[in-house]
Amino acid sequence: MKISTKTTVIIGMFTAVISVLSILTIPMPSGVPITLQTFGIALGGYVLGYKKGALTTLIYILLGSIGIPVFAGMTGGVSRLVSYSGGFLWGFLFLVILCGASMEKRSIAIRIGLGCVGLLTCHLCGVIQFSMVTSCTLLTSFITVSAPYFIKDVLSVVGAYLVALPIRRAFQSCSR
Repeated sequence: MKISTKTTVIIGMFTAVISVLSILTIPMPSGVPITLQTFGIALGGYVLGYKKGALTTLIYILLGSIGIPVFAGMTGGVSRLVSYSGGFLWGFLFLVILCGASMEKRSIAIRIGLGCVGLLTCHLCGVIQFSMVTSCTLLTSFITVSAPYFIKDVLSVVGAYLVALPIRRAFQSCSR
């Protein structure tokens, strides 16, 4: 597969955007901070589509896993992928793919709806891994690491969609 210089730069730029949005954190008692990662991941999917968005997210996860401090609160390392919050990192792949795939549909409701399905899947991955690592029940894990964040994350997906529209138009006008 041949990737153009323009595509490489755009993927790198979105990887950087996700990384910067991950730095800004609000600590929570559960140990899973409030971040803008969800917004960045959804934005990447909505702007780049599912293939390039997934590649961007994979690069982000790989950079963090080799120790570059791109994860929440400027952390990194493979241990983050298997920690109590690592399920959300894996879940980002579902979020970006569904946000990106939704852009092939014309309906705004379907686009946002698929983004929310991706978000639900991301939260499910996070809840399951938190439950496994902490030996909490799934219900306790949901109450601890999903419920307090869900409204913010839905707003992040909707906001990312709205921000993505003019960015996509700008990219399309540059391609002409």
